Amino acid sequence: MILMNDDSFMKARRRRSGPEAGDKRRRILDAAVKIFARKGYFGARVSEIAGRAGVADGTVYLYFRDKEDVLASVFEDVVAEHVAQARRELETLPPGAARLRRVAEHHLRLLGGNPDLAVVFQVELRQSTKFMERFTAASFQDYLKLIEEIIDEAQVEGSVRTDLSTKFLAKALFGILDEMVTSWILGGRDYDLGRLAAPVVDLFLNGARARATRVLARRPAARGSRS
Repeated sequence: MILMNDDSFMKARRRRSGPEAGDKRRRILDAAVKIFARKGYFGARVSEIAGRAGVADGTVYLYFRDKEDVLASVFEDVVAEHVAQARRELETLPPGAARLRRVAEHHLRLLGGNPDLAVVFQVELRQSTKFMERFTAASFQDYLKLIEEIIDEAQVEGSVRTDLSTKFLAKALFGILDEMVTSWILGGRDYDLGRLAAPVVDLFLNGARARATRVLARRPAARGSRS
């Protein structure tokens, strides 16, 4: 394998374009999700990913520098597609709770509908600080920015308090969604994760405090009645 610096690698990657190249790259990434989920990132081999994708080992290196680049590309591609799709869907919804619910549902259904991808996101991407630093770069920031924009609109609309920053609130909502996916993975995955979007957003917007309810005063017992 010929090692290339970053500039030459990116130039070579740009030359590999077109439907066939895109299909091979997608097959490699889909295969990687399966292998990483079943064998773990450190236990997986590039040859196994290539075999499952139906390409030669060397073909993987035409699209990715190494195994770490494959894992990073899984994360970056999925998040980018998620953000783009969410933005399209949000165009038809009014500002406020409806948009927050849609983003939450999209997040939970994306991972709840693909257990292998959920394992890669919740487990394999968090194996080291090095991974986390790389994977929380541009793509993840784009996702947080989307949530911040929705919260900012909700603050203007009046459905979200304005004494907390949008960045803080966006991280808080993401943290809840993230933990719901992790709990689903560890708990057996025997329920519809997407159905939790509405209660998650309700909790985020309204908190866990009991809502005021009308309490009927208990009538005094009549004299002579048995208690």
